Amino acid sequence: MGNKSIELFEIANRYLVGGVNSPVRAFKSVGLKPLFISKAKGSKIYDVDGNEYIDYVGSWGPMILGHANPSIINALKEQLEFGTSYGAPTEKEIELAKLIIKAYPSIEKVRLVNSGTEATMSAIRLARGYTERKKIIKFEGCYHGHGDSMLVKAGSGATTLGIPDSPGVPEELAQLTLTAKFNNIESVKRLIYENKNEIAAIILEPIPGNMGVVVPEIEFLKELREICSNEKIILIFDEVMCGFRVAFGGAQELYGIYADITTLGKIIGGGLPVGAYGGKKEIMEKLAPEGPVYQAGTLSGNPLAVTAGIETLKLLQDKKVYDKLEEASKYLNENMENIAKSLNVKSSFNRVGSMFSMFFTDKKVIDYETAKTSDTDKFAKYFAKMLKKGIYLAPSQFEAGFLSTAHTKEDLDKTLNAFEETLKELFE
Repeated sequence: MGNKSIELFEIANRYLVGGVNSPVRAFKSVGLKPLFISKAKGSKIYDVDGNEYIDYVGSWGPMILGHANPSIINALKEQLEFGTSYGAPTEKEIELAKLIIKAYPSIEKVRLVNSGTEATMSAIRLARGYTERKKIIKFEGCYHGHGDSMLVKAGSGATTLGIPDSPGVPEELAQLTLTAKFNNIESVKRLIYENKNEIAAIILEPIPGNMGVVVPEIEFLKELREICSNEKIILIFDEVMCGFRVAFGGAQELYGIYADITTLGKIIGGGLPVGAYGGKKEIMEKLAPEGPVYQAGTLSGNPLAVTAGIETLKLLQDKKVYDKLEEASKYLNENMENIAKSLNVKSSFNRVGSMFSMFFTDKKVIDYETAKTSDTDKFAKYFAKMLKKGIYLAPSQFEAGFLSTAHTKEDLDKTLNAFEETLKELFE
């Protein structure tokens, strides 16, 4: 890490809370000071000291086509000539909505918002308004943004009422959020039985990426769908991370299991601040101005974000994009796993498409409980050594890694060499 990043962090601490505008950026969990980034291009990011890194964060997922993709940049330049924000309808909003609906058969109508958090907050309000019920079920380790209803963790067991995970969240509100175990359908059934006709929605990341990547059991997702249909509960798939990432139609295309409401994030804006939620017409039409459930936003459908989103989704319609991502991701992850095994490193690997995680545990990671068995001290040392070797990973054991179409074979081989060297330094 260069001197300029350190100096900037000291200055930032005077003006920004913790020196950052989002907590994980502070690098606290890995015991380091953050890099300050000056630019990004393709598969690389560059810090203010001029150091180059192969980037596996990709702005936390949306840069699936790499940084500063020429087609997206050109489309943005054209739009800039016409202004940056209107707070009024534009034709491009319709075009983006059509592309989203084309990708997701479960979405009949869409509402554009400004972030994934806003999408999930709004989807939950809509589900409560539609069902006229108050309680929701979420899963341990699934993150749905920083809305009050979602900042809740489980108590001593899956049947325990929610406990606020942050000061400022009223206990009374937290108690309306029940927590189940991912990949464990019995924990869901128990909560529904104990709260009969009180559950408005079940929300989950169908492919979790916020406890590291966890692969869903297909039967678990199928049973969730069936239970929600039978109990008249709204099934919300939070595809902010996996939407358009694992397939053009996200987890729903991959597994053939469809949600009632889907939330999407920055990938539909080419990485610019945007989000969306959509679903069945009868549910979405409960939203104002058609229905009584209120949600609004001056910047919703911002012309810059929508322009970048249209260009991104048009490029993602080509199936070759996902074939290329799958090939590169498989190559990287299989070789990492082989290297770790050959060096007898306690590790567990999970991958779905171009989302991947390595956990420092010998347990198979299937949920939050098994993810937490990871050795976070080892991860912090691993992260620091990889960073020094020019590999930029998420600064947390419990975050996903992402590949883009811009990652070359040369990038992957350089990463694998750095990976092998790092593990040898740590474990031999």
